[in-house]
Amino acid sequence: MKLDKKGLDLIAEFEGLSLVPYYATAEEKSKGIVTIGYGNTFYPNGTKVKITDKAITKAQATEYLKHVADNFALKVDSLVTSNVTQNQFNALVSIAYNIGLGAFKISTLLKKVNANPSDQTIKNEFLKWNKQAGKVLNGLTRRRTKEAELYFK
Repeated sequence: MKLDKKGLDLIAEFEGLSLVPYYATAEEKSKGIVTIGYGNTFYPNGTKVKITDKAITKAQATEYLKHVADNFALKVDSLVTSNVTQNQFNALVSIAYNIGLGAFKISTLLKKVNANPSDQTIKNEFLKWNKQAGKVLNGLTRRRTKEAELYFK
């Protein structure tokens, strides 16, 4: 499956847009992880984003997002072994984009999706991923709620 416009728009909505490089969190700053565009830490050519990089345009940010999201979609598609709808796939790519493929790959969420994509407890699995450094974040709770809603739409 491929990510469609609805899925791409969902990721863009929650990642937010910055045309200049920035540190998303204090933890990422301490690790030297810099973000640009819609949550991108690497450019499409594989180069790591640096805090000293020049600003980009909105068109470039959209291009970078599409490139990275399409790569996530390919990997999510290979991990999902059950038949899912387009909305379910979009929601799964969105959460994987945000939590990372390593976390997604070992998640109970993925296990439940692969066992039975209609399992209503999958909603709870989305909502478990609403913390950063052990603290519940309202923004992540909103994102997970919207992803779960899309999944079951």
